[in-house]
Amino acid sequence: MTTAVSPGAAHTAAPANSRGRVIVASLIGTSIEFYDFYAYATAASLVFPALFFPNQDGTTALLASFAAFGVAFVARPLGSVLFGHFGDRVGRKTTLVASLLTMGIATVVIGVIPAATNPGWAVLAPVVLVLCRFCQGLGLGGEWSGAALLATENAPEGKRAIWGTFPQLGAPIGFILANLVFIGLSSSLTAEQFQSWGWRVPFLASAVLVIIGLWVRLKLIETPAFQKVVEADAVAKVPVARVFRTSWRKIVSGTFIMLATYALFYLMTTFTLNYGIAATDASPAGLGYEKIDFLWMLIVGVVFFGIFTLVSGPLAERYGRRAHLLVVTAAIAVFGLLFVPLFASGTIGVMTLLILGFTLMGLTFGPMAAMLPELFPANVRYTGSAVAYNLSSILGAAVAPFVAVWLWDAADSPVLVGVYLAAMAAITFVALLFERETKDVDFTDDIGS
Repeated sequence: MTTAVSPGAAHTAAPANSRGRVIVASLIGTSIEFYDFYAYATAASLVFPALFFPNQDGTTALLASFAAFGVAFVARPLGSVLFGHFGDRVGRKTTLVASLLTMGIATVVIGVIPAATNPGWAVLAPVVLVLCRFCQGLGLGGEWSGAALLATENAPEGKRAIWGTFPQLGAPIGFILANLVFIGLSSSLTAEQFQSWGWRVPFLASAVLVIIGLWVRLKLIETPAFQKVVEADAVAKVPVARVFRTSWRKIVSGTFIMLATYALFYLMTTFTLNYGIAATDASPAGLGYEKIDFLWMLIVGVVFFGIFTLVSGPLAERYGRRAHLLVVTAAIAVFGLLFVPLFASGTIGVMTLLILGFTLMGLTFGPMAAMLPELFPANVRYTGSAVAYNLSSILGAAVAPFVAVWLWDAADSPVLVGVYLAAMAAITFVALLFERETKDVDFTDDIGS
């Protein structure tokens, strides 16, 4: 993975990825990646505070667990640079295989870490957990952009936003799959069994999913856009240096365009799960729902996430990415102001909050696989879109659960959490106002210099 593909090799490997192969390869990869990621997010709320931070009080242990959760977001920009370098030099296919292996191996290792209560593991267990989270973030930092390019660089003219929704659909699929596994385990095991070993099963089971993902991706050939870059001898020697030199404004723009999406999603999943379940030492302000009941409520909401991810593609193709996202982002800001009355008005209000929030999530997340790559020329497209996407993960997602816990604790109410989401949406709205429409950019032939 240290040298670019030769022009001759690119010329020989004519584009032949079928629509079905592209859809399956981009969808299954992100589904696996997000399954791994959400398995940790669920465990971070439900079991990790007691397992890995047993000597802390409830709130401190929860914050420590979320801090470990946030380590992956810090690693993601590093992963975007690392895998972006190879994605823009060697090609999308090889890099996607490497990113999948990186996150998959780290996830399996999490499943075998002894608890901190075991002799000799009081310090080592949290350290290993954080290292694995770092590797998960590193892999995910290269995964999303490669999957997005796999879909959009193979898409027919006028279909990029539609094809781009297929890797995005991996997010709700991965979430539902991970939580169904947790529900099944929680239903069939006692609380002691789940706390002792049951939580490990989703992490160990991911090995099977990774093997399937590798098998599908190894059958791909390179995308037409990257083949043109190679044929034109326009491969960037140091993609990260070139993209910051030639497209730094687009990186800033893309980072803030994703901000509301990230803040919304991680408040709707990690935060709502933590405060939806019955009050415990790790969740002192819980609303009183049983864990399994609230996971089912989340799954219902995420179904709307998946549906409206698919709906967003045709809308963004018809009206343009910018116009579509401006409307959705304004709706997210209003939703933030409704967060408190919905979250505090019983089961109907909570379900309304989950359905509305995840519907907005699908509408804002779906077009991003087209819009962010469209900001960059093909020879730095992997690096540029990955860096913007993952820098936004720090600003919008890594701190979101942590800030939400702190705001709730400070105000003894979710009121400031909703204001926080509205503020993130306002920043994204301004970023969109300053960005041009990308629907009609010269995507395949703009290879860069």
